[in-house]
Amino acid sequence: MADYHYREGKGADAAAPLFVVFHGTGGDEHQFFDLASELLPGARIIAPRGDVSEGGALRYFRRTGEGVYDMDDLAMRTAQMIAFVETRRAESTPRQIIGLGYSNGANILASVQFAAPALFDATVLMHPLIPFAPPKADFSGKQVLITAGQRDPMAPAAMTQGLSDYFAGNGAKTSLFWHQGGHELRPEELRETQAFLGGLVAPRG
Repeated sequence: MADYHYREGKGADAAAPLFVVFHGTGGDEHQFFDLASELLPGARIIAPRGDVSEGGALRYFRRTGEGVYDMDDLAMRTAQMIAFVETRRAESTPRQIIGLGYSNGANILASVQFAAPALFDATVLMHPLIPFAPPKADFSGKQVLITAGQRDPMAPAAMTQGLSDYFAGNGAKTSLFWHQGGHELRPEELRETQAFLGGLVAPRG
């Protein structure tokens, strides 16, 4: 089992949402940590560092080329990440488990969802690329926001739309937000993400 190096926020209430954030290729556990605290104040933030090096750039799983994944490695590391998140969940009593990932981080997060549909209550997948057909799963009661660039050279729009259709077709409440750029994160998608997350933590009746 992978023992991921990770950064954790301190001082959250035991029942606070567990917010797991995943960096992009070349990032690390610090890439979205401060942003996460702004997006979801009061949450317990966990940011694992990818343990695969691609020419010195950290990732969460291996690939053999741009958009060509080592599927055996992905399966192994997906199982390791599920175990990691389950271990962090057992350390407190979070009322929700929420994930956010960008690029490679979105891909490992989506892969975790495919393999363990019940684990995350809600996820934000920023510029994901899933170049394979995910398995049928039950995402009833789950919420998914996908953000993407209409001119993203790394994540074709048709594949992004296909992933959105997959989640919606398997029961998730799914939103897809486009900006007019490429693979970069833009302020408007961060605003969309903040609105999505803010809606999740509204008091329950």
